[in-house]
Formats: sequence, structure tokens, C-alpha cells
Amino acid sequence: MISPLLSNIYLHEVDKAMKMAGYEMVRYADDFVILCKSQSEAEAALARVSELVQERGLSLHAEKTSLVNAQQSGASFDFLGYHFEKGTRWPRKKSLKKFKDTIRRKTPRSNGRSLAEIIEDINKTSEGWFEYFKHSHWKTFKPLDGWIRRRLRSILRRYSKGKGISRGRDNVRWPNKYFQALGYFSLYDAHRALLQSSRG
Repeated sequence: MISPLLSNIYLHEVDKAMKMAGYEMVRYADDFVILCKSQSEAEAALARVSELVQERGLSLHAEKTSLVNAQQSGASFDFLGYHFEKGTRWPRKKSLKKFKDTIRRKTPRSNGRSLAEIIEDINKTSEGWFEYFKHSHWKTFKPLDGWIRRRLRSILRRYSKGKGISRGRDNVRWPNKYFQALGYFSLYDAHRALLQSSRG
């Protein structure tokens, strides 16, 4: 692996050569994907990019280099935090884990802050994460909202001298609109608004 700056210096000419050859290549630093319409085109693209890279004294990473038909079930690849499969995309497992780990750190049940302060804090994480992953499949967001609200309800249980994680009728006692009134940033609502605006 080389630095992003060196990657751009070494691979800029590769970008241009692949474009001139008619290939659509998406690259960030030394990580890239070449979009093709057929198996034969993909094989030709792989052969060409291998030549161009070797001409510059570099080589493709054997374990990370593969031909994938992401339209087929079970065939997939990860790129820039996304997982691509069945013609769609969603955050890869590592990206989801990182997001949840951050939210967990901000929402311990033993918490001396007000719920409004906690929500303001997690919103900073959720808004930034959504801005990057907003192009994910729509089913990505609602479960995450439910998970975050469940953690918030667990905090409220603790505030009211209850024990354990949120359960039972907590969702009735503290419905979604309760958190919305405190300014909670809903990933699902944000994505729905994005789809509506794109449809114009």
C-alpha cells in the first residue's frame, strides 16, 4: 500500500489510459473498480490494467483482485465502505460496526447528561454517517433508527429507576415522536426525504 498522494501520482496515467481504452474506472488512492458490461470485457480490462500497473513497477494485490458479477446473488465486493451485491449497495459490515460502536460510546445507560444533550451528540454522528451512506438500499436505515431509539429508551428506563435494556411497553411510554420532539435525526426519514426530492 502506498500513500494517497503517491497513488495519485503513479496511477493518474493509468486512469487516463484506461479511459482512452473505453473503460469506466472508479479509483480512490490505490483502490479501484472497473465497471464492465460482460465477462469478456472484464477479462480484457483486467489484463490491460495489469499491464499498465506493471509498467510502473507496481502490481495488483492478488487477494483483492477479482472479477465479480454484482448482479448475481452471492457475488459481491466491497469498495469505499459500501458492500455491492445483487445490483444494489449498503454499508459493509465493518462500516456498520464502526457506526454502532460510536453510538454505543455516546449512549451508556449510566449517563449524567439530559436526553436532549445525548440526542444532539448522536445526531452529529448520524448526520455525517448518513451523508456518506445515503446512497444505500432503503432497508438500511429503519433498523438502525430502531436500534438507536432502543438505546435511548434504555437510558430513560435508567433515569426512571428501571432496570435493564428497553423492553415491554417502553415504545408506548416513549414513542418515536417523543424523540422527534427532542430533535432526533431519523436516518429513515432523511432517506425518504432524499428519495422524494430526487423524484421531484
